[in-house]
Amino acid sequence: MSESRETPKSPGPAAAGARKAAIRAAELDAAGPLTTTRERFVLDDTVYLDGNSLGALPRAVPDRIAEVIRHEWGELRIRSWTEAGWWTAPERIGDRIAPLVGAAPGQVVVGDSTSINVFKAVTGGIRMAGKGCTEILVDATTFPTDGYIARSAARMAGLAVRPVEPARIADEVTERTALALVNHVDYRTGELNDMASITAALHSAGTLAVWDLCHSAGALPVALDACGVDLAVGCTYKYLNGGPGSPAYLYVRKSLQERFESPLPGWNSHVDPFGMEPGYTPADGVLRGRVGTPDILSMLALEAALEAWEGVAIEDVRAKSLALTDFFLECVSEYAPPGRVRSVTPYEHRRRGSQVSLACSPGGSSAAAQGGAPVAGEVMAELIRRGVVGDFRPPDVLRFGFTPLYTTFADAERAAWVLGEVLREQAAAESASGSESASGSESAGAGQESAADGDAG
Repeated sequence: MSESRETPKSPGPAAAGARKAAIRAAELDAAGPLTTTRERFVLDDTVYLDGNSLGALPRAVPDRIAEVIRHEWGELRIRSWTEAGWWTAPERIGDRIAPLVGAAPGQVVVGDSTSINVFKAVTGGIRMAGKGCTEILVDATTFPTDGYIARSAARMAGLAVRPVEPARIADEVTERTALALVNHVDYRTGELNDMASITAALHSAGTLAVWDLCHSAGALPVALDACGVDLAVGCTYKYLNGGPGSPAYLYVRKSLQERFESPLPGWNSHVDPFGMEPGYTPADGVLRGRVGTPDILSMLALEAALEAWEGVAIEDVRAKSLALTDFFLECVSEYAPPGRVRSVTPYEHRRRGSQVSLACSPGGSSAAAQGGAPVAGEVMAELIRRGVVGDFRPPDVLRFGFTPLYTTFADAERAAWVLGEVLREQAAAESASGSESASGSESAGAGQESAADGDAG
């Protein structure tokens, strides 16, 4: 959904002065360890709460890409593969991401899309699984592409796919399960799944654990090594702010790397890539997760974007994320008319990612009831017109992503206020529409009575 270019509407000085939450937001923004990191991004007066789909532009990126284009591509040209470090970018940038996902160096490689990395991880995991496995488990609430790819990989290996709710994986896994593909955070509801306990349950059955970190990396602590995760994938354009279509990454646990067999054995992962041998021999370590020539412009934009994390502790990010989402939920409760929205994101901190998803329901007659656009879609479109950008997931979910590096408490308060304003106007319009309908019915009834009286006379 695109951002509106209209000037964001202000609540007005009188309304702002009457809102104690706005004063509290200013106090919260003046405290804490992440008070200046917003300055590392290119932002405006728009309240941007869609960083869980596309992160904001870090200030370091434009100049870095201009330098890459002008000097490295424009002047060094082919020499940049060695002189500018292009060739080693996938593993170098992987090592910069590693601390954000709780991994030691040498276990993360950057390149290709999330979908391709899911295919590598699932197929590679199936190939490492023990003999006699007949199935893989897939998070029943997963982002659809993960499910599509898991089913394709399983079909190629002659395995069945069984969708299972994450909370039931420990009960459903068997010795015949090759692996389970699980989302760390549910993309729709923002629910955080317990990586440690689910991974332990899988391992107790001899099953590999494959995790999708798209909605958690950069928003909260991830402990791949500590939890003993086997394989993991993630995108970089959400909370890592790498830019639209920026390359994804693949994690392969150190102890599994020599057994990991990529289903896409490209020349970049060959032990001697410039030997041009007809036979394939994989490189050592996580490099065997590479495939073909990396997308250098996007790769180096991501590397520059990661500079925004310098000096930032992921524990501070998590603390602010929870404080922001708590505060937003409090403000929504105060500002929204009763019964118009409800949170489908868990209130418990241990079960919450870094977004708030609200189910939005009509209070009465609506365009949706008459076959028009869904009410939630109408609400989000109006929020965007008023300078608050989140997104909408059919049929009724409003999603608001909180990126602690640049989202402020003032953003959270203003978003809740504008949401309440839109919902109040919607409720008033529905009430007026209902009154008009009732009035019309009464008039029609009176006319019928008069006609009946005339007939009787």
